[in-house]
Amino acid sequence: MVCALGIEGSANKIGIGIINDGKVLANVRRTYITPPGEGFLPKETAKHHREAILALVQASLKEAELQPSDLDVICYTKGPGMAPPLLVGAIVARTLSLLWQKPLLGVNHCIGHIEMGRLITGAQNPIVLYVSGGNTQVIAYSNKRYRIFGETIDIAVGNCLDRFARIIKLSNDPSPGYNIEQLAKQGKQYIKLPYVVKGMDVSFSGLLSHIEELAEPNKRRNKRKKPTDEAEKEPEYSKEDLCYSLQETIFAMLVEITERAMAHCESNEVLIVGGVGCNERLQEMMRIMCEERDGKLFATDERYCIDNGLMIAHAGAEMFKAGTKMPFEDAFVTQRYRTDEVLVNWRDD
Repeated sequence: MVCALGIEGSANKIGIGIINDGKVLANVRRTYITPPGEGFLPKETAKHHREAILALVQASLKEAELQPSDLDVICYTKGPGMAPPLLVGAIVARTLSLLWQKPLLGVNHCIGHIEMGRLITGAQNPIVLYVSGGNTQVIAYSNKRYRIFGETIDIAVGNCLDRFARIIKLSNDPSPGYNIEQLAKQGKQYIKLPYVVKGMDVSFSGLLSHIEELAEPNKRRNKRKKPTDEAEKEPEYSKEDLCYSLQETIFAMLVEITERAMAHCESNEVLIVGGVGCNERLQEMMRIMCEERDGKLFATDERYCIDNGLMIAHAGAEMFKAGTKMPFEDAFVTQRYRTDEVLVNWRDD
């Protein structure tokens, strides 16, 4: 039995989780929320994390009813992510490791999402769709690695949604993606948008530029002549229809490449992880595809989809049980840390 404390702070959420042999003991989190129309910058996000992290460590120990001596290993997000927020988690993890005299492990953020999803849902060997603000990947496990079958070639799906939410001045509370989802439920007209799938990869940047022009026609990039009469004016679209169309187009692209990976791997399971995985419409579209292939969809709610310290604790515990060790001098962070760089020595299948 391994009792692990995990620290996650790769983006705008700082979370601490404690897990003991697969049993959830604590999962506390705070989110840095900016005003409508604004994103979160690394420096300000790191300041938020610094101010919140020690109270969260104390809250997690209290919730788990544990003392530091009860822990076996301290785990933190090594990457990928934004460097200043990542450093906050790494510095606190190193400090706690020295203070409490516990081993230290750096965890790949993407692996944390995957392993947490497998634990909560019971999925055995699924095709994984990892969708978040910084990552979009279709993944399958093979020979001790999580292999990337397809990914975005520019911006992540969550980044696309967040940036459009800023364009139309949606609130960032609780998250831009959630507020787009609520508006999309009221949409009635589908607006045709660029659909860019290249083999197993996807692209969202052109789609974002196009829908930005539809939302703000006066900021159109190409310098065409202004319309001379009412008939030539560009149609105006509601925020609800724009959000609806954006979701439908993006999610259809993701379903397509996920289905192709299922066919290639002869798999009948799909696991959605990452913050965008909370979206009920994405889950619905993926579930329809899986049922048509006699497959099954696995997904979790916002407790585990959204970045959290528990997923880092669980992945770190699996690594620790498998004998993984990390010298203290290797306890740094890296903004670019690909999923397939990690040796998955805790899986025997």
